[in-house]
Amino acid sequence: MPRIMECVPNLSEGRRPEVVAEAVAALKAVPGLRVLDVQSDRDHNRSVLTLAGDEAALRAGIPELFAVAVARIDLRTHTGEHPRVGAVDVVPFVPIEGATMADCVALAREVGQAVASRFRVPVFLYEEAATAPHRRNLEDIRRGEFEGSTDKMRDPQWAPDFGPAAPHASAGASVMGARMPLIAYNVNLGTSDLEVAKRIAKAIRFSSGGYRFVKAMGVMLQQRNLAQVSINMTDFKKTPLSRVFETVKAEAARYGVSVVGSEIVGLVPAEALLDAADHFLRLERFDPSQVLERRIRETE
Repeated sequence: MPRIMECVPNLSEGRRPEVVAEAVAALKAVPGLRVLDVQSDRDHNRSVLTLAGDEAALRAGIPELFAVAVARIDLRTHTGEHPRVGAVDVVPFVPIEGATMADCVALAREVGQAVASRFRVPVFLYEEAATAPHRRNLEDIRRGEFEGSTDKMRDPQWAPDFGPAAPHASAGASVMGARMPLIAYNVNLGTSDLEVAKRIAKAIRFSSGGYRFVKAMGVMLQQRNLAQVSINMTDFKKTPLSRVFETVKAEAARYGVSVVGSEIVGLVPAEALLDAADHFLRLERFDPSQVLERRIRETE
């Protein structure tokens, strides 16, 4: 039985659709590799790609993504709201069907070593693939971003796991690892005051006393002149979408600010949305088997 994994590379390019299209075309040319979703954001200047395939397909495909990114993205002139350390900023592998977390860790290490050797891009391992506790969290590895990475890598504690101990001149570094499914969820506020978004992010993220499975930061959407709370939810079963949304809404109200909308970046487990529907609609005796499409699939 093939071991199917999801892979969600984040590309530091969201303003040149032709570059993103070139990267996607390179991935689609790899046998057995499926491109499930592509979402780009001009304000973040970032694209999130969702891929699926077995180990062989991902092993072959990720270097092709790097080939495009290293040739076409120059972080020396890159700007955007989202923190980044590399042209291919982060590459997480996620077990889906027949694959274990150990399989994903092994693949992250194998692909990381191959990419570092071929492109001379330093690679850090994170989450379940991390080689030390202080390197587990993505935000700790990325702190200082591309601009501070040369000085950071001079510290033996922050030497990369693979590749040279200095960033690639234009492509920076990359972070690879293995993790469980993550939901990228953003809440847009009815204000252009970035400080409000930053305060709300601080209130909900675990690192500053908030929810255990939430990472968050405040960013500015220049195109819409709105502040945004940008959130990563690392375990929606233990910290559900509805709880995070309600907390952001309540915190915003403290500053006299409304929530004007929210968005999911990339793909999301159906269970997370069903849980949110159950909460907000106050459904009584609801069972997921009542979902029409799910019942059809079960009877096929």
